[in-house]
Amino acid sequence: MLNNLIISMITVQTFVFNPWQENTYLIYDDTKECVIIDAGCFFENEDQILLDFITKNKLTVKHVLNTHLHIDHIFGNAVLYKTFNLTPKAHKEDVFLIEDSYSIAKRMEFEMPNRPPDPVEFLDETKVIKCGNFKLKILHIPGHTPGHLVYYLEEENSLFTGDVLFYHSIGRSDFPYGNLEQLVSGIKQKLLTLPEKTKVYPGHGENTTIGNEKKGNPFL
Repeated sequence: MLNNLIISMITVQTFVFNPWQENTYLIYDDTKECVIIDAGCFFENEDQILLDFITKNKLTVKHVLNTHLHIDHIFGNAVLYKTFNLTPKAHKEDVFLIEDSYSIAKRMEFEMPNRPPDPVEFLDETKVIKCGNFKLKILHIPGHTPGHLVYYLEEENSLFTGDVLFYHSIGRSDFPYGNLEQLVSGIKQKLLTLPEKTKVYPGHGENTTIGNEKKGNPFL
């Protein structure tokens, strides 16, 4: 399942992958350079859907980014490494979740198809991701995981929030290393202060806006 949305000269392609219905985002502009955020493709046909889109549109993948390293957001990192020799980028405080992914998968009675590659470049709020003619700022908002990142495409008023902020909901904080106070505080201080028209592209479910969440999110 995919949905195509044109934002000015930038295209945001949304793929919905794996049994958790995770949103994978591919962002590119007219230079044909792209970034992939949270490659969640799990089944072989999902891998192929993502790779075929890249080939069909003659894109050059410049960055493989993760908001966080829970298993449903990292399944596709292995195929992207194998195909493009690109390792994912994430916050260093989430790296332990890659090792935990095997035990988590086992508890859920399935096998990880491939070992996700470890990040070799760590991101924090001092970094900026540049691709084509656009750039992504980085916001660190722990609480769902210790190293959870949100990517902010400021010139297009767009946020890629992973499992921090959803349509009228927020990420779970009852997992190990979760922290509800940190999560809510980070959302209020770093996201709800942005323009109300800012689009929110979450890790699961439908898109929303900052204005919509300020008015209607019962958790905030």
